Amino acid sequence: MSFSSRLVMWITGCLQGDGQQLDLLSYLDDTGFGRAEIGNIVMIAIGLLMIYLAIKKDYEPLLLVPIGFGIIAGNIPYNPALMPIGYQDVLGDQHSVFSLFYLGVKSGLFPPLIFLGIGAMTDFSALLSNPKLLLLGAAAQIGIFITLIGSLLLGFNLQEAASIGIIGGADGPTAIFVASQMSPILLGAIAIAAYSYMGLVPVIQPPIMRLLTTDEERRRRMKPVRHVSKTEKIIFPIVAFLITSFIAPGAITLLGMLFFGNLLKESGVTDRLAKSAQGSLNNIVVILLGFAVGTSTQAMYFLTFDSLKIFVLGAISFAIATAGGVLFAKFMNLFLKGDNKINPLIGAAGVSAVPDSARVVEIEGRKYDPKNHLLMHAMAPNVAGVIGSAIAAGVLLSIVPH
Repeated sequence: MSFSSRLVMWITGCLQGDGQQLDLLSYLDDTGFGRAEIGNIVMIAIGLLMIYLAIKKDYEPLLLVPIGFGIIAGNIPYNPALMPIGYQDVLGDQHSVFSLFYLGVKSGLFPPLIFLGIGAMTDFSALLSNPKLLLLGAAAQIGIFITLIGSLLLGFNLQEAASIGIIGGADGPTAIFVASQMSPILLGAIAIAAYSYMGLVPVIQPPIMRLLTTDEERRRRMKPVRHVSKTEKIIFPIVAFLITSFIAPGAITLLGMLFFGNLLKESGVTDRLAKSAQGSLNNIVVILLGFAVGTSTQAMYFLTFDSLKIFVLGAISFAIATAGGVLFAKFMNLFLKGDNKINPLIGAAGVSAVPDSARVVEIEGRKYDPKNHLLMHAMAPNVAGVIGSAIAAGVLLSIVPH
């Protein structure tokens, strides 16, 4: 019997004077107050913390707000006997509205749609102007494979290790896509780790950049980027898709949507489609993806030792990826002369956190030379990192059985 029915009976009984009383204690046992456990409280606190960081600190607010609220919604305790559809347990077999949202994650639908939006928003001019900077985006992916090995050593199986390794690319949608295919039970922890470290780019990267570079290197100026013609911009997404998809067929879904979105932008004849892809469609998918991922982090799945290991591995992989990009830039300089030399700081932008890593490079460079603008140069390895992480994911999806 519902609470409202019992309330009506209680009021009627009082009016009739027969002494009926509502069993408030029994009702409280069925509410969240009566069924709350420490795990629920901890997860709700985590959700509130993510919302605070998004609003107060501006850490990836477009994703942390939906994820944070999803965590809260997914961890409200309830009596399964009164709600047999299991509306919170999106990782279980029962179906509900929440599980329908999560189906977009589980099926791998949402991440490619986000890549479509990213492609429609991305300008590859900086990369086309200086193609050798593509190597920095590739070098930063070392974090993925070192983390994969570390995950195996910590007891994760190959599928789980491959999913965790993608965190090193600092690419949330790619990490979610791989985890949804290989280890859905770890998806919540992997997604939150990936987006948390993306939001912490301004905190994590600068100390590593300063540690691995000299004052002279940080002051180095690079020659201006050349003008890229419209024809080059149109041809690039087509040629790039053909090359990358032949290299890593497992990444066709992600790379196809990325370069398709970019073609919509650069063709000049599909402005309406490009604006929809980067605007309304992308916003809707981000909302649903964030909320669905949040609801998948119920305490029973999230508050485990494996989740702690994932967060530690994620931090290590992100640091290794940053260091890999910076060190490879220094290595490239051994073969470059004069104004062709690279400011090693831009190597840190090889991770896929677009455009946050490029902004960090700009800010860090101007600390040592206020007139040294590195943003456009840094965007080259930054967008290359998006391509590189998708290729790495495609390779893992192709070679790791799942």
